[in-house]
Amino acid sequence: MSSSQEFLQGMMGQPVLIKLKGGREIKGILKSYDIHMNLILQEAEEIQKDGNTRKLGTLIIRGDNVIMISPA
Repeated sequence: MSSSQEFLQGMMGQPVLIKLKGGREIKGILKSYDIHMNLILQEAEEIQKDGNTRKLGTLIIRGDNVIMISPA
């Protein structure tokens, strides 16, 4: 298992912060991932530039859009 897969496995069920291409930031609870780093988040929220959040609910994020994943 690669170190990124070990990290994601350890973050299952925990809040994470995802930075995406284009500058968007999403936070939510990591529910699932696959070998391509496609992610499923629950209770996802977009953190907007002004600091406000927009609720998105359950979200699937394509792995090729992810720049960074960190604990929230």
